[in-house]
Amino acid sequence: MAAAAAASFRTLTAAAAVAAASSRLSLAPASSRRIALFHLASAVPQAQLFGIKPLTVKKTATKDILASSAGNVAQAGTTISQENALEWAKKDKRRLLHVVYRVGDLDKTIKFYTECLGMKLLRKRDIPEERYTNAFLGYGPEDSHFVVELTYNYGVEKYDIGTGFGHFGVAVEDVAKTVDLIKAKGGKVTREPGPVKGGNSIIAFVEDPDGYKFELLERGPTPEPLCQVMLRVGDLDRSVEFYEKAYGMDLLRKRDNAEYKYTIAMMGYGPEDKSAVLELTYNYGVKEYDKGNAYAQIAIGTDDVYKTAEAIKLYGGKITREPGPLPGITTKITACQDPDGWKTVFVDNIDFMRELE
Repeated sequence: MAAAAAASFRTLTAAAAVAAASSRLSLAPASSRRIALFHLASAVPQAQLFGIKPLTVKKTATKDILASSAGNVAQAGTTISQENALEWAKKDKRRLLHVVYRVGDLDKTIKFYTECLGMKLLRKRDIPEERYTNAFLGYGPEDSHFVVELTYNYGVEKYDIGTGFGHFGVAVEDVAKTVDLIKAKGGKVTREPGPVKGGNSIIAFVEDPDGYKFELLERGPTPEPLCQVMLRVGDLDRSVEFYEKAYGMDLLRKRDNAEYKYTIAMMGYGPEDKSAVLELTYNYGVKEYDKGNAYAQIAIGTDDVYKTAEAIKLYGGKITREPGPLPGITTKITACQDPDGWKTVFVDNIDFMRELE
């Protein structure tokens, strides 16, 4: 079990890095809570790992690099008021970049996503020295679309999804036809096509090989078919206020369904029919959830990681990686948690585009 846990601390991308440690806390001892290499596109740069004690930094593309958060490079003198922070968060050019999670059989998952969900394999990277493989899939290039980043750690076949993560949403033009295709390919359908509870939208639910749920939503043509990530929260009003003020998102809509004892809030940087959004769900009376160790985090682009970090601090977010460039490269990031402990990494927009090139 210890070997499997150690293997699972492998990297994602620079935009996705921090979750490799923090979301693995339940499987590793405190001394092993760290982040591995940050990899961007085809490059193999290095990243700062987080431990409880300051450790040395070793520059290598195939070994973990250990450092304390005290070693982060921060921009001196970056302080803003709440008023300025709110204004900044709203005018910042932000976009959901990708969502990161772990799978037990990468080839089987890729086959399901491409054949059943119609995604494209955008790139795949194997790092045998570190015993992990990454795959990026979506409905368009990473510089303009929200994509998934899958991480397979050698020898780790199963993860705990927990009760806090809900599902991913995929917009399709015909839910029934999509469900028929998934059945024909041997996929698991957990909810047959039909109207959503308390509404008129036609939906269905399917599961991928690891048990991650996908909600199929019947819509017209959209530039962003990978359209939702649903997370459960313990205080919806608190979460909405945080995502509005700290993350600069808009509350697109809110719906209470008293009959089924839940309320949802759609948060994002653009309309639901054209961009990916967060679906925050509050179930009456449930304040806390088990987050498991499978789902990791979302990455968001920003024009200034320093100002973004200040805004997050002012509105109650926990900074888990102070803003600054990654060791060995110039890509600037900051990582944080929302009031429920859900993780997000903000990545400098210019640096992200440069790395994709």
